[in-house]
Amino acid sequence: MLRHMLQRTWERSTSICSRWIISNKMNNQSQLLERNPKEIVDCVVIGAGVVGIAVARELALRGRDVLVIESAPTFGTGTSSRNSEVIHAGLYYPPNSLKAVFCVRGRKLLYNYCSNHGVPHKQIGKLIVATGSADIQKLNVLLDRGTENGVEGLRIMEGYEAMRMEPELQCLKALLSPSSGIVDTHSLMLSLLGEAENHGATFCYNTTVIGGHLNRDGIHIHVSESKNIENCIGGCPPYPELTLIPNLVVNCAGLSAPYIAKRFNVIDIRVIPTSYYARGCYFTLSNTTSSPFRHLIYPIPEDGGLGVHVTLDLDDHVKFGPDVEWVGELDYLSSFLNKFDYSVCANRVEKFYPEIRRYYPNLKDGSLEPGYAGIRPKLSGPGKSPVDFVIQGEDIHGVHGLVNLFGIESPGLTSSMAIAEHIAFKFAG
Repeated sequence: MLRHMLQRTWERSTSICSRWIISNKMNNQSQLLERNPKEIVDCVVIGAGVVGIAVARELALRGRDVLVIESAPTFGTGTSSRNSEVIHAGLYYPPNSLKAVFCVRGRKLLYNYCSNHGVPHKQIGKLIVATGSADIQKLNVLLDRGTENGVEGLRIMEGYEAMRMEPELQCLKALLSPSSGIVDTHSLMLSLLGEAENHGATFCYNTTVIGGHLNRDGIHIHVSESKNIENCIGGCPPYPELTLIPNLVVNCAGLSAPYIAKRFNVIDIRVIPTSYYARGCYFTLSNTTSSPFRHLIYPIPEDGGLGVHVTLDLDDHVKFGPDVEWVGELDYLSSFLNKFDYSVCANRVEKFYPEIRRYYPNLKDGSLEPGYAGIRPKLSGPGKSPVDFVIQGEDIHGVHGLVNLFGIESPGLTSSMAIAEHIAFKFAG
């Protein structure tokens, strides 16, 4: 029913921009909002990436009526489909942080879900390698941290032992993480989405949340058809074509989440953390009939990421990445519609070869081809220590029924089902 309501609203929305500009000039914005079509809903989830889909599924399983709003033509077109597809163990993150707790819990939930629902995945293990003497102490720190976080099976290996396990590897020592793995992210999202829909959730694509305001009956969410936002360029603000009145809003918009939160005029923007964006490219290994590695191979973490590492997919294809390229503030249209520059500059490969050859010295010149790129939503900038996930409820921003998720970078995929479990328990119980 609601999907049909949205369709009727889009069909009647002609000359939206001009009417909105006139309204602003006449200071009648509130009057125009009052005349907008309105729909009372139970739960609105903003964003159909893996976290948003997992949240929608968890809420639907608990009997809530869920509407998912996604600006793109389909699900999972942003960070969820532009990552390493790794199931992390949980050893990188400070003890008791949300990243540590959700990663360890989420890994267990994810393996169990994939096994029970036929989602392609494989627990292949990971080797984090020390290629210089200064790296060895860092391995010990990761071992201690992972152990404190409850990661099972971690152990330090001598270089000869690791290289016997992976003959193409070169290292002084390595940390073995046997519980790390890989997953087909698209199949995972498709499965979660199907289960959410089977329990009554509705997914609306090509639809964008552009703001919100607080009324006496709670928060009101402003919605517009995505194509009309693209037409409102050159000073014309987007027009809310429909107002949703939900009991619960979960902002899972990923890269766009901070910008959307700032458009809710009920929030003090000082509680919205500063956003930083780290672009990362992947290059694929070509001219080979079989993978040189059987495990994930990771260097010691670097500023802004986990280093240019070896990732295998479920067909044994090999990719290396991502690197870190800090990008500036995202533009207005990209922030609303989650449209970003994901092109891979072929010249960046020159930085990949020396990084990879530190642990894979037999990498041949000309064997790397451009793969894909992604952008990580971060809450700390260059040279700064990593920052934890941020999940804000009423206790932080003062708005009943609104939950904002910020900085859901790695290990967001691994943590997705644990994040969903947490939100359903804490905010929708």
